[in-house]
Amino acid sequence: MRIDHVALWSREIDSLRDFYTTYFGGTAGPNYENPARGFESCFVTFPDGGVLELMSRSDVKESAMPRTHLGFTHLAFDCGCREQVDALTERLRADGHPILCEPHTTGDGYYECVVGDPDGNLLELVYKQKA
Repeated sequence: MRIDHVALWSREIDSLRDFYTTYFGGTAGPNYENPARGFESCFVTFPDGGVLELMSRSDVKESAMPRTHLGFTHLAFDCGCREQVDALTERLRADGHPILCEPHTTGDGYYECVVGDPDGNLLELVYKQKA
């Protein structure tokens, strides 16, 4: 068993598509539209096979949930090495994306930082040396 994909609601799926293809090496498929439902989606596939579905629907509004709630909280992208975590952090910073937690080593051995995507979803840029 494996997770097939993760989906995110967005007001601007084109903005998220561009973000994930530009900074994380994703490849976007064609947009799918269902005008009768006011629904639009786009799948972004990453080199390791992970898939993110970006969805928009006219009746889905801003979430009233605080950032600290039960349930999904972030996506983590393995950058492969500390230097790549640092490089991507600086690239995102230079392009005006929020760096919410600077690169650091956690108690469980990850070197990571936390950034926000254009919709404010939390992303961890991580590296953990294999034992």
